[in-house]
Amino acid sequence: MRILLFSGKGGVGKTSLAAATGMRLSELGYRTLVMSIDPAHSLADSFDLEVELFHTRTSDPLAIQDKLSIFELNIQREVKRHWAQISSYVISVLRTTGISDVEAEELAILPGMEELSAMMYINQYRREDKYDVVVLDAAPTPESMRFISMPTTLDWYMKHIFPFQRNLIKAVRPIANRVAPFELPTDSYFANIRDLFSKLEGVDEIMEDPRQTSVRLVTNPEKMVLRETQRAFVYFSLHGLTVDTVVVNRVLPSEVKDVWFNEWHSSQDNVMRELEEYFAPVPVRRVPLFSHEVLGKQRLHELAASLYAEGEDPSTVTQTEKPYVFGKRDGIYEVQLRLPFATKGEIGLFKKGDELVIEVGTLRRHIGLPRSMATLVPARARLENRVLTVELKEAT
Repeated sequence: MRILLFSGKGGVGKTSLAAATGMRLSELGYRTLVMSIDPAHSLADSFDLEVELFHTRTSDPLAIQDKLSIFELNIQREVKRHWAQISSYVISVLRTTGISDVEAEELAILPGMEELSAMMYINQYRREDKYDVVVLDAAPTPESMRFISMPTTLDWYMKHIFPFQRNLIKAVRPIANRVAPFELPTDSYFANIRDLFSKLEGVDEIMEDPRQTSVRLVTNPEKMVLRETQRAFVYFSLHGLTVDTVVVNRVLPSEVKDVWFNEWHSSQDNVMRELEEYFAPVPVRRVPLFSHEVLGKQRLHELAASLYAEGEDPSTVTQTEKPYVFGKRDGIYEVQLRLPFATKGEIGLFKKGDELVIEVGTLRRHIGLPRSMATLVPARARLENRVLTVELKEAT
């Protein structure tokens, strides 16, 4: 099963790109699910469906056309399906503070519940071989980072904290429940956590396998949005996911000649040049600003035609190697990147702000650094087996 994860800026534009990709895939014969994990769901709106405000019709996979369904996670339903014991305990604790039942039920939706529910479905569909491709309309960048880091975080918790916490509470519960203002969680609470974890086993391997999961970053041709997209690229790489395409949405068409747009044309051209230089060799695709809102199947067809060439398969694996890898060896931070055609004499590197810049002849690669490495400076570099390793240290 292939997973195409659309993340980044763009709001409903990002959702429409995911929807248009899903339509193209279904027309090529793939059993396709377009799944929204963005709390501000708009998939149903992209297909111009007549649905209620909170889209309960699409809280289970809803067939749109042959081989295409859409699914917008409804967290209230997911709480009842998967989080019953955990939610009940949190609600009981909140009630002791004087919060009303309705408020307690809303507050009992903890950060991460929606992301973990989505991953459980991905694992379930993979095991059942229900779909060939799942197109994920992810939340904006910060929430997407939480989504991809969830399996690692939960795995660490289950191995190091969960057994200790469960045994400790089991030992002190009889005494603590007599004096505490609320009861400690029961065994069913911990059983619910273990059951959830079992449903997630293996999903991290799926997400980090470039033959199964690709990230499509969506951005707009604006400088502020560009910086956010660069940071997203860094953190997806840091978490082991492969970005195989950057989609620039709402590019002002060249046929718009009105002088009022002259500065917009100039600004967008500059941002596009910086985008293509920064993300190379990852391809950058342009989608024009349409003269109308993209709603309904016909207009999604038009969007797909502008994004993909005729007959092009959006699920094709185009990138299997990560553009660069961050690491730490013997207390020294490293950045590694493949330079298959470079030789030692033609490589130059320097630090620019929070970026490491690699020059090979006339080509230049910009590598954004995570916060833990942003203040470091290059100390040593070596080229071995076509892999450049740059060691970073504290500035003196």
